[in-house]
Amino acid sequence: MHCLCAWTRNNGTFWAVMYSKQHNWLYKEIRALAHEIRIDSGRMNQARRTERANAAVLERLVLDLQTNEAEGRSTVPVPADHHARTMARARKPARILIVDDETHVRSMMGAALEHHGYDVQLASSGHEALNILDTDLFDLVLTDIVMQDGNGIYLLDRLHGKLPNLPVVMVSAVHDISVAIDAMRRGAYDYLLKPFECEHLVATVVRALEHRQALQESHNYQQNLEQVVRARTEMLRQAMEDLEHSYDVTLEALGDALDLKDSETEGHSKRVTAYTIALARAMGISPAEIKVIARGAFLHDIGKMAIPDEILRKPASLTSDEQEIMREHCTRGFNILHKIPFLSEAAEIVYAHQEHYDGSGYPQGIKGGEIPIGARIFAVADTLDAITSDRPYRKASSFDAARQEILRCSGTQFDPSVVEVFLKIPNELWHELRSEITGQNKRFSTFDLAQPARTRAR
Repeated sequence: MHCLCAWTRNNGTFWAVMYSKQHNWLYKEIRALAHEIRIDSGRMNQARRTERANAAVLERLVLDLQTNEAEGRSTVPVPADHHARTMARARKPARILIVDDETHVRSMMGAALEHHGYDVQLASSGHEALNILDTDLFDLVLTDIVMQDGNGIYLLDRLHGKLPNLPVVMVSAVHDISVAIDAMRRGAYDYLLKPFECEHLVATVVRALEHRQALQESHNYQQNLEQVVRARTEMLRQAMEDLEHSYDVTLEALGDALDLKDSETEGHSKRVTAYTIALARAMGISPAEIKVIARGAFLHDIGKMAIPDEILRKPASLTSDEQEIMREHCTRGFNILHKIPFLSEAAEIVYAHQEHYDGSGYPQGIKGGEIPIGARIFAVADTLDAITSDRPYRKASSFDAARQEILRCSGTQFDPSVVEVFLKIPNELWHELRSEITGQNKRFSTFDLAQPARTRAR
């Protein structure tokens, strides 16, 4: 029969009866192995330093108390373990569950730990321990391995799966190093051989509880860090939205400036942008890409800011030289925008918005899939608005007439796949968009149309 220690009371003093050390060599081997397997983290060291700092504060308080009593303020002698008991009362005692089928062993282990200020509960089997753990919380479990109605390894497996942060110390008389290794690999924090000295038990419990405290602090730190990251991510997202909104306000100001320069096409940029967004949505373009396309559509004629007024506002037909100058607006617009980081992609649409699907357009003469999809969508929307808007030299035509013209130019000027989607959209949508923009108030923004519905409703 193995036992831990016996406690007797003699004139108020506890005397510890130490055990045989016949298996001390094996104990040392297992302890060394446990030390190699267990890796103490930096946070555990920090927790220990904090604990030592707290202990120093409490020690000073105890010394002050002893000094006061020595000066005659109290005639009651201070027991030798007064400091340890004061520290135990200063913080909530750790709760420890002891599982062992030998009554005298678990009783003496419990008495030893209670003597050091711990809150101890006893269980005679693994089944009883699991029932207790279902309804109560503990900071540490000490369990035997070989018991009459169960196996401590089975209890370890259950606890490791159910309560992974609860340290478990195996307490056993099994002097087999392979059993110790298996227990450590299954998640045991430590392995304590019977018989052992009381100081070994207490030291093991202290280390296990420090390990648990370090895990809890690490977990709390991680949770707090995740909350901080979420909060800062939300702040960043909001800041990006505000910045993007300011970008779009700036773009609308540029568009308004262009309308002042070319009054004959006033409102064209907003209408063609709205048409382009509607067509891009119908084609299944992603919201992020629609934003880029919308900016390119809205600024497609920004290069005309560099075109002389006598050419831009000339009521008669342009000469061949004047046409060449007018065609430069694509390149000039690209040069204005591509240096701005958030408009670099939109600049590609501005550069290619006069290209034709068959390669007959300008300025590069590219064709088919070489033309950005945004520019191919814009080409249809631009023609739709041009045909249905008044010009000094003609009156506006109907949306039906525009549909016929766009269908006629499918495969030459326009991408057939874009035309196919366009023809499926009823004229009522184009009428609605045009009316909304024509009757807009000053708070209306074309770029609101590029936002998903849930965002606009915010």
